[in-house]
Amino acid sequence: MTAPRTLREHGLASVEVGKRVCRSWVLLFGVLPIDYDDITLVRLDPPNGFLERSVMLSQRSWQHERTLEQLPDGCRLTDTISYQPRLPIPDIALRAVYRRIFRHRHRRLRKRFGGGPLPPHVIG
Repeated sequence: MTAPRTLREHGLASVEVGKRVCRSWVLLFGVLPIDYDDITLVRLDPPNGFLERSVMLSQRSWQHERTLEQLPDGCRLTDTISYQPRLPIPDIALRAVYRRIFRHRHRRLRKRFGGGPLPPHVIG
């Protein structure tokens, strides 16, 4: 996904809750734009997480809640999503796609910040 330079450099600290943050392009293989996300944070609670409610090219509505729970040996990161597709795509197909996307994101976060293996989970 793309993000403006200021957002990449300064993180979420400068984001105004309730206002559109940016239009982020979803890139296939990091190159080909296949969707966009007009990102709006409705809750930002560092270091505990955030709640995003957005509109996407492919989704009438998209909600992504990330929670971080402190543990004795690190933390547990949980992403919960809900969505309303614009096209009649079977939910089983969308769940499979989003499961892969978030597993990839979690692998990248573990690589950057450390952590154990990703347990099996269901995106719901």
